[in-house]
Amino acid sequence: MTDANILQTQVLSISDVFSTLDLAQRIAVARREIGGRIVFTTSFSIEDQAIADAIFTQSLEIDVLTLDTGRLFPETYELWSNTERHYGRRIRALYPDHQHLETLVARQGVNGFRASVETRQACCTTRKIEPLRRALAGAATWITGLRTEQSPDRALITCASVDQRYQLIKINPLFDWTRDRVAGYVRDRNVPYNPLHDRGFLSIGCQPCTRAVSPGQPERAGRWWWEQEEKRECGLHARLPAFVDESNQA
Repeated sequence: MTDANILQTQVLSISDVFSTLDLAQRIAVARREIGGRIVFTTSFSIEDQAIADAIFTQSLEIDVLTLDTGRLFPETYELWSNTERHYGRRIRALYPDHQHLETLVARQGVNGFRASVETRQACCTTRKIEPLRRALAGAATWITGLRTEQSPDRALITCASVDQRYQLIKINPLFDWTRDRVAGYVRDRNVPYNPLHDRGFLSIGCQPCTRAVSPGQPERAGRWWWEQEEKRECGLHARLPAFVDESNQA
């Protein structure tokens, strides 16, 4: 059996049981059924806080990492610290390659990502996608906080799939949860969360690339809000197969 067939078999095995399980059980099953290193990348969103709670309270052997872009909100850094203190666990950070970042800022300027979609994507590549590639190196599975109702593009996700770009299993344990259900989980279990959520920030990334949204707006309307594009993604979860290093391109 080829490696691709093995991955697909594991995906099908997980998919068969996920619908009957709660969050903690879903993550525990993934850890039990899949060998090798499992990585959970947290942005400290309300979804990621729920997943971190399920991992930490079960003492599961899962690497919990975050990508520190250098432009996170002060509230996010404070939540990071509070989360480590709450669970007694350290969350390892990966940072952008300093040479690529210095080259990017020298070329674009400190806020050059606002000039065009292309310059913003170059910033996301340097600050997020390249560190993610290092985070997932050697991993068998990647756990994310994606949900189907977050955006039209994400409506296509399933509980588990084979990620072709990184050649691993990608698991989305909250894929079928509503935002209200996630908020209820966090509230009921007294999980630390970002106070920006209470100020209208439904999706929180870098500043100034994120702002609060008005009632009724889509969850990701506050991301890269100056752009006219309907699809607002940084590229971490793109379905394209290849990593593109734009940090040294003119």
